Amino acid sequence: MAAPDEPPPPPDWLELPRDIATTILLKLGAVEILTTAELVCTDWRALCLDSTMWQTIDMRNDGDLPDDDLADMCCRAVDRSDGGCLDLNIEYFGDDELLQYAADWCNHIRRLRLVDCGNISDEGLCEAASKLPMLEVLELSYCSFSKEAIETVGQCCPLLKSFKLNSQGYRYSHIDCDDEAQAIAKNMHGLRHLQLFGNKMTNEGLKAILDSCPHLEYLDLRQCFNVYMGGDLGRRCTEQIKDLRNPYDPTDDYEFDAAILDDESFDDDYPSGFSDIDLSDYDNYYEFSDYDDFSVYGFEEDQ
Repeated sequence: MAAPDEPPPPPDWLELPRDIATTILLKLGAVEILTTAELVCTDWRALCLDSTMWQTIDMRNDGDLPDDDLADMCCRAVDRSDGGCLDLNIEYFGDDELLQYAADWCNHIRRLRLVDCGNISDEGLCEAASKLPMLEVLELSYCSFSKEAIETVGQCCPLLKSFKLNSQGYRYSHIDCDDEAQAIAKNMHGLRHLQLFGNKMTNEGLKAILDSCPHLEYLDLRQCFNVYMGGDLGRRCTEQIKDLRNPYDPTDDYEFDAAILDDESFDDDYPSGFSDIDLSDYDNYYEFSDYDDFSVYGFEEDQ
């Protein structure tokens, strides 16, 4: 009886064609490339130094490295892009200095995502926005920026088509605010995609957005509990918006923790009914998730 064929040997990762190796490396985040992948061999090191590898810079703090080290690596990634970075993601770390460095050296950025970047101020965001006139996609999730900062971003970035401004949902009584909605309505007329998860706006803020953003196709109002979708407003949203997420729609596909703060939990923490801090300034922990696939917004990656 003939011996069974020997199984094929495992692939030699070091001898992969350049295009395949590049595709594999691009699936890694910037931290993995800078700390691991580029140390594998001289060929991979050469690939990792190629500026085209850094059109997308995905920097996330998973708790393993100090913020200063992450900021250092982010600056190295910006340097390697040679001004060609189009897509910048910073999660759970970062400050004004880092954002300014990126904006100074990569002023053709089209997509910027900031998640829980508590050390980036209004002034830092506004200064960066003034240097990013090509920006088309912006996400500010679980950050603390004022309506004035949002207004400035809209004025400085006239090509903006997608905006995410996400917060933790809550059902506190008598706490509503249309400032952010009005800032969007007055300064972001070209939006096609808008996500306002957990926003405090009311029906008046929503009406302002509908009146001023005629190209809007996607609107996510989940956990915007001060918005009431009955009657004429609900019908208008259904007719005007192709893809609408209502305040009480499921949150299964939402990438962060969708836990809701309510009156009961608020009263337990603050029996007097008032907090000694601004209610918008609270620290939370959120699950890490894959970076957005921006193709859903109609934008194609540069090759």
